[in-house]
Amino acid sequence: MTRRRRIYEGKAKILFEGPEPGTLVQYFKDDATAFNAQKKGTITGKGVLNNRISEYLMMKLGEIGIPTHFVRRLNMREQLIREVEIIPIEVVVRNVAAGSLTKRFGIPEGTQLPRSIVEYYYKSDELGDPMVSEEHITAFGWAAPQDLDDMLALALRVNDYLSGLFLGIGLRLVDFKVEFGRLWENEEMRIVLADEISPDNCRLWDVKTNEKLDKDRFRQDLGNVAEAYQEVARRLGILPEAGPGDHAAPKLVQ
Repeated sequence: MTRRRRIYEGKAKILFEGPEPGTLVQYFKDDATAFNAQKKGTITGKGVLNNRISEYLMMKLGEIGIPTHFVRRLNMREQLIREVEIIPIEVVVRNVAAGSLTKRFGIPEGTQLPRSIVEYYYKSDELGDPMVSEEHITAFGWAAPQDLDDMLALALRVNDYLSGLFLGIGLRLVDFKVEFGRLWENEEMRIVLADEISPDNCRLWDVKTNEKLDKDRFRQDLGNVAEAYQEVARRLGILPEAGPGDHAAPKLVQ
């Protein structure tokens, strides 16, 4: 087993020290959480599938000029990424009413929104990831106005591209969450897409049946969660070469 120093552990991933300066190894876990970790569980093989799905989507976005932290996939559960300074803001793009939007405004789930709506949430488990405005973000120094402009522009480009990509395989991109980071190269900084893009942070519905093929199956106790993730990977043409046989986590060095 590789011995690596653990940098950070979140709900679904672990970050380890990378093989060279400025890099990290991102390890995808099978752990699943919902409702700010009030609900917890394990979905066997989820980490393997999310690693492959996120790799595929990050590479596709990179091909159209969207900068990301992704470098390459290392194995079944790990990928090499660039080390970035994460901006503590989650950017949510909504195309169809679902989740918290339906509760806040009483809109029936599945209602097509008049246009894509972008929302911002402050990353804080203790506070429950509260929704914030652009004024909060800039006033509290979480991101500069130019950073925010870049994040918004990138998020909308991601939405345009992924909406078409998923539609081509019979899926509707209902909404999704993305995170961004500051990548420093020499003395220059640029905003890049970070974290992951997978059924963990995208709502994906079958175009014909509206069947949910994302983490809502876990949130709402719909069952067949792993099978839904597998179906997304199958439609993308990237099912893992092995099944959900796991790649063990690297041995930690405290």
